[in-house]
This record gives sequence, structure tokens and C-alpha cells, in this order.
Amino acid sequence: MSGPRRLLVLLLLHSTLTQVITFVLRPAATYRAIELDVPAAWLGALTACFAVVPLLLAVPAGQATDRFGERRVILLGSLLMLLAGAVFLVAPASALGLIAGTAVLGTAHLFCVVGQQAAVANTAGPGTFDTAFGYYTFAASLGQAIGPGLIILAGGGQSIPDTTALFVIATALGAVLVVSALPIRVPRRPRATGADGAAGLRSLLRIPGLLRALVISCVVLAAVDITLVYLPALGADRRLAAGFIGLLLTLRALASMTSRLLLGRLARRFGRRRLMIASVTLSAVAMAAIGLPLPGWATAVLVVLLGLGLGVGQPLTMSWLAETAPAGLRGRAMSLRLTGNRLGQVVIPSAVGLVAAGVGAAGVLGATALALGAVAAAARGLRTDGPPPAET
Repeated sequence: MSGPRRLLVLLLLHSTLTQVITFVLRPAATYRAIELDVPAAWLGALTACFAVVPLLLAVPAGQATDRFGERRVILLGSLLMLLAGAVFLVAPASALGLIAGTAVLGTAHLFCVVGQQAAVANTAGPGTFDTAFGYYTFAASLGQAIGPGLIILAGGGQSIPDTTALFVIATALGAVLVVSALPIRVPRRPRATGADGAAGLRSLLRIPGLLRALVISCVVLAAVDITLVYLPALGADRRLAAGFIGLLLTLRALASMTSRLLLGRLARRFGRRRLMIASVTLSAVAMAAIGLPLPGWATAVLVVLLGLGLGVGQPLTMSWLAETAPAGLRGRAMSLRLTGNRLGQVVIPSAVGLVAAGVGAAGVLGATALALGAVAAAARGLRTDGPPPAET
């Protein structure tokens, strides 16, 4: 196997494992919170905890990636992921214990994905960014599909699964993640001129359309987070089996995998801007309809449509940034995007958590749909290059 191909395989494996662990621990934390009778408004705060510390560390993580290399950052994130599982296991059974575990998990996830995304951006060739990030996010969606599926193994027939078993599974997978990070070797790239400190960030902020793209990215990611937290809450409200909710989360991830696997072709066929508008609009409509009292099969169909739409926004903004940012600043470009994402993960779930206190989980999904509709309209003003060049 050639060096670049071997690196890609290792990055995809690491990305998949990262998301498996994250998508086991986060629903498990929600179910543990329900076990502890944590109020619905606190679920939004629990979601925001995933992003608070990473919000402060995102830009330094990007700077560290550009300076010290992707491998070291990925390895640090892997060790923190193992620690997160351990915190959930040994922390006191309280809201504060869940907050501590979620904060460590969010930090671990940040370091892993910054290193992974910078490695993909620095190894993909010109004109291949859409396909490369489509494959990368496909691997992430694969992990997001496997993670909730493990809920079934821990008591999917019950409304509340065995959360301790889920924490044990995630901790064991954290050890595997650390081992999988060891053989990753990313060729060093020359640093961009003026790439140090604030100068590098200023050059990134001057990229036309950057802020609009960051807003779109953060709202789409927050919508994924909200489904991860409030679909279980909706199921608990309606006395749906945990296994069915796990199935819905898996279907959403599988649908996102499909759209991401085809992203390169779709972007060349329709252009990035039109594809972004259509996908976010589809997500908004599906999200609004999921909160309605519908039969199980209809909800499943809507979740599939939601996954197809939500799967496109993240890789499109990644590939756009990779193509416009200088090679020596791509770690910081990805971290800047993640800063916006984490800000959205703090503000948006906290806001919808207040909504939940009055209208419940279904109202949260409706409010999130409105936010998606707003950024779909904003995407009309996003200036992109049209269809990317054909790959060679």
C-alpha cells in the first residue's frame, strides 16, 4: 500500500473510532441524566458543555497543529478520549459528574478532528478537496452510525439502557483509539509566510465569505447535536423504546454517509452554493416535521431526509476552507471553523434548552428547523466558485 493511501486509511479508521466513542458517550450521558431526573432545560446545558472548553482551545489547537504536526495533536486527542470514558465511569452520579465527563469528551473530540482535518487538507491534491472531505466525513458518519447502534447491545428494548455498560464500552474503544493513532505519519509541509500568531489569523479572516460560511457550518452542526440529545428526549416523552431511538440515530448517520460519499460528484454537478442551499433547506423541513405526532415509519423517513441534508454542510465548508487557505495555515483554518462550530454548540443548545422548558423536545426540534431555514436563506449570498474542477 502506498504512503498516501495508507495515511488515508489510518485517518479514516481514526475518524470512525473517534465518532463511535463520541456517539456512544453523548446519548449515554443523556440517558444517565434522565435516570437522575435532570430537568429538560439542563439537557441543553449538558449539550453546551461539550463545546465550552473546546471553544477556548480551538484556535490554539490549530496553531499547535501547524507548528508541531498533525500526529501529535491526534495522539493527544486520543489520550483525552480515553480519559473521558474513565471520567464518566468514576465520576459521582450527578449532573456535575456528567458535565465534567462531557467537557473532557468535547476537548478530546476537538484535538482529534483538528488534527484529522488538517491532515486531510494538507495531503489532498488540487481539485480533490470535495471528494477527500466527502470520504473523511463519510468515515465520521460511519462512526456516528455504529455508536448509537451499540445502545441496542446495552438494553435497546428498554426506555433507558444500561448506561454503565455504555461507558465501559466507550472506555475500551478509547484504548483502541490510542493504539490506532500511533502509526499515523503525516508529511511535514512548509509553513506559510507570516503564519505566526495573530498575523496568520488576520489573513484567514480576510477571506471573502468566511464568516457566512462559518455561521452555516455552526448551525448545521448544532442541529446534529440537537438531534443527538433531543431525539432520545422525544422518545422518552412518547415512551418509545430506546432501541427505536438508536435506530433513528443510526438511520440519520447512514443517510449522511450516503450524501457524503457522493459529495464530489454532487458538487461538480450542481456547484457548492446551490448544493448548500438545497441541503440545508431539506434539513429544515425534515427537522420541523419530525416533531409532529407521526407513525414510526414516517418519522424514520423524515430522519433519513434530515440525514441526507445535514451530511452535506460540514464537508462543503471544509473543502471550501482547504481550497482558499494557504497551506501553512490550514490547521488554523480548520480550527477557526471549529471555533465557530463550538460557539454554535454553546449558544444554540442553551437557547433551545430554554425553549424545552416550555414546549418540550418537539418544540426544540421546531426551533432548530427555523434556525436551519434562516441559514439556508443566508447561503444564497455565499460566493463560491461554482462547480469545482474535475478531478484527475
